[in-house]
Amino acid sequence: MKISSWIIITLLAHCPLALAQETILKNNSNGDKIMMHLNFSSKHVANRSVEVWLPPGYEGKKEKKYPVIYMHDGQFIFNSKNNSQADWGMDQLLSTLISEGKTPEIIVVAIWNTPYRIAEYMPQKAFDLLSHEQLANIPNIKGFRPQSDEYLKFIVTELKPFIDHTYPTLPERENTAIMGASMGGLISLYAICEYPEIFGYAGCLSTHFPIGNGIMLEYLKSHLPEPEHHKIYYDFGTRTLDAQYEPYQRKVDLMMKEQGWVENKNWITKKFEGHDHSEKAWRSRVHIPLIFFFGLKETAGQLQDHIEPK
Repeated sequence: MKISSWIIITLLAHCPLALAQETILKNNSNGDKIMMHLNFSSKHVANRSVEVWLPPGYEGKKEKKYPVIYMHDGQFIFNSKNNSQADWGMDQLLSTLISEGKTPEIIVVAIWNTPYRIAEYMPQKAFDLLSHEQLANIPNIKGFRPQSDEYLKFIVTELKPFIDHTYPTLPERENTAIMGASMGGLISLYAICEYPEIFGYAGCLSTHFPIGNGIMLEYLKSHLPEPEHHKIYYDFGTRTLDAQYEPYQRKVDLMMKEQGWVENKNWITKKFEGHDHSEKAWRSRVHIPLIFFFGLKETAGQLQDHIEPK
């Protein structure tokens, strides 16, 4: 292949956090790279693949350190040939934003989902607030138990230390974001609430607030992180599944205001008329939270220029 090539690298046997993990390297034509960590093991959740995108020129900057974005549903973030759906195109998008001077160089960690996706992405402490009567009104709930607290432990205590050990990251909260769409948006919001010392930013696209009749809303009343050191981005469309989201999102917006969050300063909510619930829609607008979280000073004030999908 002339444009890209896959090269199998040796086991990272000298790194105790990476035992039994095979790494595959993908070289793209513009100089960026995707590292595939197959069958990443965990004491908390099922093993899964993890992809790591390294920005153009990464290898030529040995002393440079990078902010990191952790993204859920990782098989849909970079490479559509792994699945039958569209991808987010994060590699192409960030390469463009970096070349245009709109964001710094960033490492993206794409965490693949598993057959346990709903359980891993369901906010556990919010679920635990439900009464027996509320549980009775949720279909197919018998025997269900969230695994999101264990999933977040996997990210915070296993995956992030591995990433910080293996790659030249800026590990602090102000350089760490978490992002996803639908249930991935819900677990991203839960992550910044549960680990406000780890995550400085949460990107919540088409956040699936309706699940369990809005179980996340009661939890947020007392668990939103303090706004001074955090930023949260929400959005939603108006078609297909996204058509259900606005009433829930407006309640969340009111909570944000009541707890001292300032819209367009440390929190953004955007409505996209005509957008459906799909990777194609998220791909068209994910540049907004990227610039909101990491935009360089000379472009941060121009965020309004990037609100409409390209």
